[in-house]
Amino acid sequence: MQNLSIPEIIPDAPLSPLFMDGLEIRRKNFPDTIRFHNPGLRRHQTSEISCQQTQEFVSISLTGTRCALDCKHCGTNVLRGMSDLSRSSQNLFELCSELSRSGTRGILISGGCDRHGRVPILPHLQDLIRVRRELGMTIRVHPGLADEETAAGLAELNIDGAMVDIIGDNRTIREVYHLDAETEDYDAAMERLNRHGVPLVPHIILGLHFGKMLGEWKALEMTAKYQLKLLVLVILMPLNGTEMQNVSPPSLKEIGAFFDTARKTLPQTEIMLGCARPLGKIKIDVDRLAIEAGLNGIAYPAEGTLSYARQHGLEPEIINACCGVSWN
Repeated sequence: MQNLSIPEIIPDAPLSPLFMDGLEIRRKNFPDTIRFHNPGLRRHQTSEISCQQTQEFVSISLTGTRCALDCKHCGTNVLRGMSDLSRSSQNLFELCSELSRSGTRGILISGGCDRHGRVPILPHLQDLIRVRRELGMTIRVHPGLADEETAAGLAELNIDGAMVDIIGDNRTIREVYHLDAETEDYDAAMERLNRHGVPLVPHIILGLHFGKMLGEWKALEMTAKYQLKLLVLVILMPLNGTEMQNVSPPSLKEIGAFFDTARKTLPQTEIMLGCARPLGKIKIDVDRLAIEAGLNGIAYPAEGTLSYARQHGLEPEIINACCGVSWN
């Protein structure tokens, strides 16, 4: 966690974030609106919201369901819900042209990683440049551990954001991601992207180490060193067919404490609650914790979340795209 020393209390001085609650920090730095995002991976509906426009923002896997890492929490399950470029007879530009004619305004480019934790972006870079320049699409990218050439290419592409999972514990990198890397490699990937001016959208997965909070605080400390477009917090979602399908996520107390610390560590940075989090009653409770902690937005809000936001003086805005994407 970032080193936050307790300041001397001076009469009539503005409160430090350490002495403010999350909503106070939020109101001091942001408008009283809260964005609810529907990234297009699936249709989403509650009694308060119905978002069926999955075509507006489309996720594309460059590798289909192939991934050299086969991480224990995912087991390639996440890739299965994406459009599979590897099975298409079209190149990436042709696929995106077809999507554009169907009303797609933005895309997430993702895919499985190689043994070095990298998603193969570079072979498709020229297609992506055409997608950006000729079709005007908003582009988000999952680059994995971007090397120097990939970071430079993403800068040329002028993407909306690079979404990188940040892991703060070496055991988690080895035992969950099956990757021969260290936390310093994640720090270095952020440094390269930041140096090239690529908008950083780091993700921190709470409970990634078999439900335990192990490297999350260090991950927050690492991200806090850089200029971020936004920070996305997600929570281990036990997926059927994976080695973590029966793992319990962190407790609500741990989740709430991390939300609160993230808000106080990054008082002027947008922080979102992302797609992945456990379903059921806990999802409702987690969404409420996010609002109480002063987070800026939530993907796939649970039943009653919009009403709860209004009770706290926040006006909902609905966007059919990834966290932090704005069609403006």
